[in-house]
Amino acid sequence: MQNSNISQLNISQLRTQLSNKNALITRKYVATIPLFGLLLLSLIVFTSVNQSSVQAAALLSTNWYNAAPYVMPLANNPPSLTTVMSESGAKAFTLAFIVADGGCTPAWESDAGLIDVASDTQVGPIISAIRAAGGDVVVSFGGYNGTKLGQVCGTPQATAAAEQAIINKYSLKALDLDLEEPEYENATAINNELAAAQILQQNNSGLYISITIPGTTAGTGWFGQQLLNNAKTLGYTPNNYAIMPFDGGFSGASSQISALQSFNTLLVNTFGWSSATAYAHEGISSMNGRTDSAEYFYQSDFQTVLSFAQTNHLARYTFWSVNRDRQCSPPDNNGTLSGTCSSVAQNSWDFTKIIVQFANGGTSPTPTPTTGGGTTPTPTPTTGTGSCAGVAAWSATTAYTGGSKVTYNGALWQAQWWSYNDVPGGSSGVWIKLANC
Repeated sequence: MQNSNISQLNISQLRTQLSNKNALITRKYVATIPLFGLLLLSLIVFTSVNQSSVQAAALLSTNWYNAAPYVMPLANNPPSLTTVMSESGAKAFTLAFIVADGGCTPAWESDAGLIDVASDTQVGPIISAIRAAGGDVVVSFGGYNGTKLGQVCGTPQATAAAEQAIINKYSLKALDLDLEEPEYENATAINNELAAAQILQQNNSGLYISITIPGTTAGTGWFGQQLLNNAKTLGYTPNNYAIMPFDGGFSGASSQISALQSFNTLLVNTFGWSSATAYAHEGISSMNGRTDSAEYFYQSDFQTVLSFAQTNHLARYTFWSVNRDRQCSPPDNNGTLSGTCSSVAQNSWDFTKIIVQFANGGTSPTPTPTTGGGTTPTPTPTTGTGSCAGVAAWSATTAYTGGSKVTYNGALWQAQWWSYNDVPGGSSGVWIKLANC
């Protein structure tokens, strides 16, 4: 992940610090593959890849996309994600990362180097298995280091076209833009990414998009503020903005909460939102266990941040990474960082289970699925008279974008942002009651 103390005054110093960190074990992952190997890989998979091999997704409710922990499916000893689902209660994962390979060509980062999405035969089956188990995925573009699509695709339209191909290949309902170095400092690249996201949401009804950026003790740094200003100029509002408050002088949950409060103020001042509206568009992406900067975030820290996130109705709570949500041997990993375990004492998937609580609205996860039991609330159709005339009744199987209006239980409601299976008047806070019918 990024170092969070980003400002105009210390960028050069931070670049020097971060370049010395191990690129493989965290998000700073950049790899190369010999040309012969890449050509051989392309030859092997050329005739075997078919878009239809990826099982189509059924939309999950918004809370699961908001609580989809990051995982590298092709690097850092990835666990069986269906096993993680059954043992933790998780239903969604954010697959990381897609970067650019040789121009405006999307590629997955992997232990073997970059694998072009067009010729991928590994991630597709992983996605299909997750969906067959009742889950879904978010695909994340970016991460730390490497060349990003926004840097090389040239225009928002070209960037959107490259990302649309990925949406089509994997039948995606949700994307994440993890905007970090070196793209983060490139105003043109950031504009390409944001404007491309705007195009994608216009062209793909109900598409979920989160924006993830470096965090600082002041919320975010100079480049983060420039990104927010750019989005405002475009008139673009994603589902949420999440900061990553670690690797920058943080110490425990209280420091992360302070950063979230400061970021809330930045959102209020930038977009003119109320504090509550800003929190409803705000999120956190944490890091479990030992960070690159030798900070430590324990299960108790995650629980404290969870309470803050629930109390203030934050939009998103996730973390880096499921690959690391396991105990090392010895548990402290001799005081070193790992990409495959947390360097703190834990049971497998402890941190994922806390994120599942966020998705469940605070309830403990139920790892083993059962049949029968609870029922989904059934909306009461309205007669469509008065202020509700011509407005369709809310449906649990329809994705709504911000501004959408529905009728529910004799009232007219309007969505503040993207929503799926969030009941009007429920705890999500998505819907505003406009009038009685």
